[in-house]
Amino acid sequence: MSRKPPRIAPSRVERIEWYTVAIAVSLALPLGLALSLETTRREARLMAVLRGTPRAPEFPVGLDWINTDGPLRLDELRGKVVLLDFWASSCINCMHVIPDLKRLERTYPDALVVIGVHSGKFFAERETDNVRTAVLRYEIEHPVVNDSAMQVWQLYGIRAWPTLVLIDPAGRVVSQKSGEGVFETFDGAIAELIAGFDAEGKLDRRPLDLSPERRPLAPSVLAFPGKVLADTSCGRLFISDTNHNRILVVSLANSTLIDIIGSGTAGLTDGDFSASAFNHPQGLALEEDVLYIADTENHAIRRADLVRRRIETIAGTGGQATISSRSGPGPATSLNSPWDLVVCEGLLYIAMAGSHQIWRMDIATQYVEPHAGSGREGRIDGPLLSAALAQPSGLTTDGDKLYFADSEVGAVRSADMHSGGRVETIVGGDLFEFGDRDATGFEARLQRPLGIACNQGYLYVADSYNNKIKRVGLRDRLAVTFLGTGEAGLTDGDLPGFYQPAGLTLANGTLYIADTNNHAIRVADLHTGRVDTLRIRMVD
Repeated sequence: MSRKPPRIAPSRVERIEWYTVAIAVSLALPLGLALSLETTRREARLMAVLRGTPRAPEFPVGLDWINTDGPLRLDELRGKVVLLDFWASSCINCMHVIPDLKRLERTYPDALVVIGVHSGKFFAERETDNVRTAVLRYEIEHPVVNDSAMQVWQLYGIRAWPTLVLIDPAGRVVSQKSGEGVFETFDGAIAELIAGFDAEGKLDRRPLDLSPERRPLAPSVLAFPGKVLADTSCGRLFISDTNHNRILVVSLANSTLIDIIGSGTAGLTDGDFSASAFNHPQGLALEEDVLYIADTENHAIRRADLVRRRIETIAGTGGQATISSRSGPGPATSLNSPWDLVVCEGLLYIAMAGSHQIWRMDIATQYVEPHAGSGREGRIDGPLLSAALAQPSGLTTDGDKLYFADSEVGAVRSADMHSGGRVETIVGGDLFEFGDRDATGFEARLQRPLGIACNQGYLYVADSYNNKIKRVGLRDRLAVTFLGTGEAGLTDGDLPGFYQPAGLTLANGTLYIADTNNHAIRVADLHTGRVDTLRIRMVD
């Protein structure tokens, strides 16, 4: 999908502009103002346009709703401006839309109703419990309907994620737009609709009685941990406590909390560990006493000096990049949802999920540039910069090649580290080829893999939506289930259960797993396959 700032199609803009003229006409008539012949003609033209504007199709009955006490109906929302957001929880472009939706909701708190229509692509994201968990993870408070059978999608003729549909207070479809940058797209149109219907006395400003989901208190100190990184030389485990906007440092020996990096408040603030701020951090990489952090929703790379206990932003401006291939000095270059990191021989490699690329940073000069991927979304192997990737979300290396979990195509792929190299697919399918099949090469099927770790000729993969850990042989390209029954749950022992694991790291024959939706870190013995849950010991 294009990363260019989206605009409303001209025909839709015309409808909004003519609607504004109609409001002006309706206000002028009671005041006895003389209307010119041209204005009268405009009004007639406007009425013809609006007669052709379709009524918004009603929601089918029997769908599951989240953040409400019951189903909503569009005919009960007359008097409100309604914005439908067709999204999927796996879609990075959909994640980018969420901050804009929250901004629109803050701008028009009593007149605008945003309704998320979750039309999931992967099997797992069609289940209501998983949609509810995604709503909690992305901190969405507006109503969401689970369109698991794509009924609403088809009624509105949707063709891409994300797509936004604007409905006026009379229940008519005013405009439709696919892509990101939705605040600028819809802000003016919503303001005009509100002003016009308010002037006619047809705007309903009464608040909706909603019931936002709340995560039940859990014994874990974590909230949706995304990634983990083991440091065997100093006996430390670094944990991205993603929804708490911080990094925890835990002892590998006894699970005691050693340090906390970040205040826990969402933001982009450098300085002392206790005062610094992150926004949903994910990937981690370590070089001696420097920890590199993929600060995903700040679209930034942060540097943590573990001795001086200081944070510095070394790449990213805090805003999302709109041009995927623009390189430059780190602090002056915009990034796009960096999701995972690996450091090797003076270079920091970045899984740039938002632009469907892998980037690299020269640590000495802080210069950043694309390493692999053209920016096109898909699974196309070939020369590094002409290959197509699809939301790479996990990254590792054996010192010779990069290996990455290409989540949106459900594949495990490799990229050469030297310029002039290639991208190759090891196992997995394409954009709409996914599932849960242990097999070799292109016959294997995964479901949104998010984490990856390399050890002695094998790749361990967090097959997130299958609730499993898969093992992939680098020689035979055979993918097999290593851990997990496939059922979502938190079960230790020889038949462990996971709930959408997303991060992996290895240390001393042990696999550490960020079990994201269980708000837990799991510990697996590579030899026996036994899994236990890490109990973090807090220090007063």
